[in-house]
Amino acid sequence: MKKTFITTMPDKVGAFLKAGKCFAELGINITRTSYNKAVDMHTLFIQAESTEEKLAKAEEKLREIGFLREEKEEAQLTVLEFNLQDKPGEVVRVLELIKEFGFNISYINSKENGSGRQPFKIGFIADSTQALESFVKQAQKICDVRTINYDKTEINYDNTIFYNSFAEGLAKLAGLPPEAKRKLAINTNMAMQTLDDHGEPAFTTFDCIRRFAEHIAKHKGEDFDTRITWHTVSPRTDLIIIEPPCGSNTMVFRSGGRYLYIDTGYACYEEEMKEILRRLFPDFDTAPKEVLLTHSDLDHCGLVHLFDKVYLSRKSFESMKNEYDGADSIREQDPKHKPYCRICKLLTGYEPPATDNMHIISSKFTDDTIEKTGVFDFEDMHFTVYEGAGGHVPGEIIIADHQKRICFTGDIFINVHDMIPQQKKYNTYAPILMTSVDINPSLAAKERKEIKRMFAGYKIIGSHGNVYQG
Repeated sequence: MKKTFITTMPDKVGAFLKAGKCFAELGINITRTSYNKAVDMHTLFIQAESTEEKLAKAEEKLREIGFLREEKEEAQLTVLEFNLQDKPGEVVRVLELIKEFGFNISYINSKENGSGRQPFKIGFIADSTQALESFVKQAQKICDVRTINYDKTEINYDNTIFYNSFAEGLAKLAGLPPEAKRKLAINTNMAMQTLDDHGEPAFTTFDCIRRFAEHIAKHKGEDFDTRITWHTVSPRTDLIIIEPPCGSNTMVFRSGGRYLYIDTGYACYEEEMKEILRRLFPDFDTAPKEVLLTHSDLDHCGLVHLFDKVYLSRKSFESMKNEYDGADSIREQDPKHKPYCRICKLLTGYEPPATDNMHIISSKFTDDTIEKTGVFDFEDMHFTVYEGAGGHVPGEIIIADHQKRICFTGDIFINVHDMIPQQKKYNTYAPILMTSVDINPSLAAKERKEIKRMFAGYKIIGSHGNVYQG
């Protein structure tokens, strides 16, 4: 088994050697390490692989030498801007107050601007909210003070709890239990390491993850802004497209008193989606519920547990079965995508659903870019099922009704030119955190070109954005 240790080490020669010996003496193999002094002066991530018993002994040894410490639950990273008069000695009064409260300074930035006042930014570690509030009250007697959102591309932190503070902030934002904080810290570090290998600045990771978490949290409840459009497909069948501010569209065929859903959105928006669906379909709670998944990404299958029948490809089924059994999904098997997927699961409250009610409608057997794999009928809709070659993600399927000249392409082809602003913003985060939303970008580009050729003149409906007229 593998386990990641978050170690807190002294900043001196031989510290990593000392930690390394703890593993070597037990015959444990270290599979990953990550340390960046510019991010966190003392935190080293060590992933090791061995038996559960040996890993437990390694944890004991690290604790004995003081490399595993109890977290300060209330400690928080804070940046304040002090609007000081531009004259000698003014900043000294603030620094003396910081010293009086015992805060550890991690960042200072100031520059005169010719206005007679100088904005002085100081970042520090506050041990508690109460202490911080008391400090601000005292500081406001010296000058105007405001809390600012720190620019993570600018600050070099010199402290021991950056990862703890960052993960704690994410957990609070998403309303997660304390035990989620450690997982967030580990996967944030893994994402940073992946982007670092691709030449991205370390703080690109933190800034992008923070913005992603804020975007999800911002659009809860009354702020779950959606665009809902109705389309007549035939005299018997309507199509309703629900475009959320975050995650995939949910599309619904209504025909003959039955409903077929395509994709479901994020798990964290369950109550918001239920409210919308009950408003659109008064019999939502009592009517049979069937859903077809275009693929197994988290923003497409977060609400699968609400449905009686789930239709999907064999590879999507295998991916979701792996998750339910505690193994990696297909996308998590790609090291570049795994950290983002794990963070996304935590922030959106995703729980792998049981697979008993899942029905496989597509199995790919050739290397064709897009292969015809079967048929699927719903009332007067007669779909041909196709499966892509896995450019976006293995298991991706397309369904097309050739008579009615309409097709659904999941994320293989989306309408980037007609999205609501919130969705467009949301779609900027994953490409950074995963380096690409596509597991095989060149193959994905080939698939998209093939879709435009195959379905010229069709209404093409992807899982982000509205209808694209081919």
